[in-house]
Amino acid sequence: MPQRILRRPAVWQLLLALMLLSVSFMAQAQRGGQTFSTIETPRATDAPGKIEVLEFFQYGCPHCRAMDPLVSKWQQQLGDDVVLQQVPVAFNQSMTAWQYLYYTLAAMNRLDLQPDVFAAVQTRRDPLNSMDRVLDWAESHNLDRDEFAAMYKSFGVAAKVKRANQLIEGYQVNSVPTFAVDGRFLTSPAQANGYQQTLDVVDTLIERIRAEG
Repeated sequence: MPQRILRRPAVWQLLLALMLLSVSFMAQAQRGGQTFSTIETPRATDAPGKIEVLEFFQYGCPHCRAMDPLVSKWQQQLGDDVVLQQVPVAFNQSMTAWQYLYYTLAAMNRLDLQPDVFAAVQTRRDPLNSMDRVLDWAESHNLDRDEFAAMYKSFGVAAKVKRANQLIEGYQVNSVPTFAVDGRFLTSPAQANGYQQTLDVVDTLIERIRAEG
């Protein structure tokens, strides 16, 4: 009799655990099947006549750092009808310097130094969170300090930072990396379940847009 009393609760606990496990698997399957989201009201892009891909990223994000070499390789394989624009994200005031740094490097055609920016922030723990720190970093890479400072403070770079913030707000970006495709779709490693998988999803969306004409 005591054995029967002990056995019944164990059976019910096992059944309950199996039910919960089944629900968990169903929920995971549902989430796993959605590799991108559709923007309810498509946004106008800055590349009329082209398929625009925006990569929202941040130098302090390890996932963005992991994706950077993949994106660089992937970009080389894009067709002439696709334009990739990287958009540096600042979630607070201390990250604004990273936006100015990115657009200064882009203007000076020195985005080849971008991997070292990731390394400086994430590995060497140099926050690069002020113009002085950024200029010290630039000088350490044999860039002319005065020339770099002039570009950093230029109207053109400030305008690009302003546009970046408009895009961040417009797309309601709250995590990075996030990819926006043609103002219509959003995806990320969290949705696509991986870094390379994210780019595969972007490729699929590009083909879908091409097919729609």
